[in-house]
Amino acid sequence: MELEKLTIIKAAKLLQEKQISAVELIKLYLERIRQKESELDAFLYVAEKEALAKAEEVDLKRKRGDKLGVLAGIPYSLKDLILFEGMQATAGSKILEGYKASYDATVVLRLKQADAVCLGKTNCDEFAMGASTEQSAFKVTKNPWDTTRVPGGTSGGSAAAVAGNMCLFSLCTDTGGSTRQPASFCGVVGLRPSYGAVSRHGVIAIASSLDQVGCLAKTVEDAALVFETIAGKDELDSTTSSKAFYRGLSENLQKPLDFKKLKIGLPKEFFEIGGIDPDVKNLILKSVDCFKQQGAEVLEINLPHMKYSVPAYYIINSAEISANLARYDGIRYPISNRDEASGFREIYYKTKGHGFGPEPRRRIMLGTFSLSSGYYDAYYSRAQKVRSLIKQDFIKAFEGVDLIMGPVSPYPAFKIGEKMNDPVSMYLADIYTGLVNMACLNGLSVPCGFVERENKKLPVGLQIIGNYFNEELVLRVGNSFEQEHNYLNQTAE
Repeated sequence: MELEKLTIIKAAKLLQEKQISAVELIKLYLERIRQKESELDAFLYVAEKEALAKAEEVDLKRKRGDKLGVLAGIPYSLKDLILFEGMQATAGSKILEGYKASYDATVVLRLKQADAVCLGKTNCDEFAMGASTEQSAFKVTKNPWDTTRVPGGTSGGSAAAVAGNMCLFSLCTDTGGSTRQPASFCGVVGLRPSYGAVSRHGVIAIASSLDQVGCLAKTVEDAALVFETIAGKDELDSTTSSKAFYRGLSENLQKPLDFKKLKIGLPKEFFEIGGIDPDVKNLILKSVDCFKQQGAEVLEINLPHMKYSVPAYYIINSAEISANLARYDGIRYPISNRDEASGFREIYYKTKGHGFGPEPRRRIMLGTFSLSSGYYDAYYSRAQKVRSLIKQDFIKAFEGVDLIMGPVSPYPAFKIGEKMNDPVSMYLADIYTGLVNMACLNGLSVPCGFVERENKKLPVGLQIIGNYFNEELVLRVGNSFEQEHNYLNQTAE
């Protein structure tokens, strides 16, 4: 079976028609993981026994004629920040090495109810801090298109697993672009839903006002189906909105679009900043022009406070990180060398000193400083005011346009090690994505072409940004573009 051409929709059809059993399908993907894992380092834990047991359950249900979920037998992976009862949840950090989840995240519970099959936990930058998956405490994931390059971050393991045909979709998180940027680097589809559309209960908190559960898949249709399954109000997460109703969304993708009624905003600031790769810029403008040729109106818009978004984002991000990571004190989540310490103070020092890597330590210090007495107004308070201005920029923009388009990243996947000694350069990788999180909006990365570097093709993603809870329009437009410019069969193999 050609796994590179298999999608959720196609696999579901094969399973429904009994051309293949769930056990057979899962065994194919487990074998694929065995073949590719040493090359890509995408997984931190492969749940072989659990996956086969779930597949057997699905086959038994089908044999008995029981009602099956919409994702019955479909193999997926989970970023190692999302809790699955009984499985490890390290967040890519030594400080949680050995910890096993005692309950399911709401999104996992909904996937279980849909009868999807989890193949394991994927690698990520430590506590979702980074843009390359080089900050993981355990391994460096490689890009399937060129293993000398990064897969993006922080969900690089998830993106590599989908692009490397090691699963059909992956749930991950997006705090500043961690779903969309790896999707762009690895040539897959990445959806970051609106804040409040998907429950964060059972997802390890990083920056609570920015975090969101995202989805990586091969096609927009697949991403829509997964999003529809996991989205909606959750009583265990007070930030979820009752406005987030998405039933029937995946079926609406195929409805014809009247492009003559579509207004697309193109922020001039996206192309005025220094550092955007000329080939990436040309691909994005060419992609937007495709909509113009179909009758859409493309308007230049302004996001005047975008230039302040990266520094404001990292102050808010670091402040919330310093608060959320305070719980890892060696008491509630003990690490291996705790027994060598005596007394609370020494336990704290040993836990935080040895458990956290350099990037979490950097952000904890930055966040604690910006929240401290005497500096709160100068840094954190000002950053929140900038965030409000960014939100107002988007509100004003959406008064005149239906969608906003632009790049996901200023450049294609960069070399492993290229930016590790330059944190500021790494932070600037979020320049097109972080402001979407600041405004609590949704964004989709859809493959729009390739650039060539050192005789290898590297994917580039087009970012489609939608207004609050307007994922349906974003996905319908993304699906239309995908159908017109199908990059699915151009795989990393």
